[in-house]
Amino acid sequence: MPYLAFVKAVSFPNQGMVCDQNLDELRRVYNRKFPDKLDLLQDFLSFALSVLEVVRTPALDLEVEAKMRDISDRPILRTAIAANVDTIITGDKDFLESGIEHPRIVTASEFVREWKENERPL
Repeated sequence: MPYLAFVKAVSFPNQGMVCDQNLDELRRVYNRKFPDKLDLLQDFLSFALSVLEVVRTPALDLEVEAKMRDISDRPILRTAIAANVDTIITGDKDFLESGIEHPRIVTASEFVREWKENERPL
């Protein structure tokens, strides 16, 4: 399901975005846990970043961030709000259980299900 969600998120009329903090975290994790697979990460990022817009994390906190239990997720929410995204697609329970209404926060499965339900034949 994550692959289908990714494909839909980066397909017209949608524009997929990723927070620079997410990319930094991904690189840190790979350097620490999978140093022998850094070439695979680079291949993945080369592909992903050809279809995703990288959005910089704003420095100033927002009041709504207090709804996030995990403080390390707050900059990601801040970036999404600053970029005016409609939907955050995630499996992170802290996002999913935050009660935040905008942007909408859904799992990959929910995103794909909604897309299929609203799809119209040509």
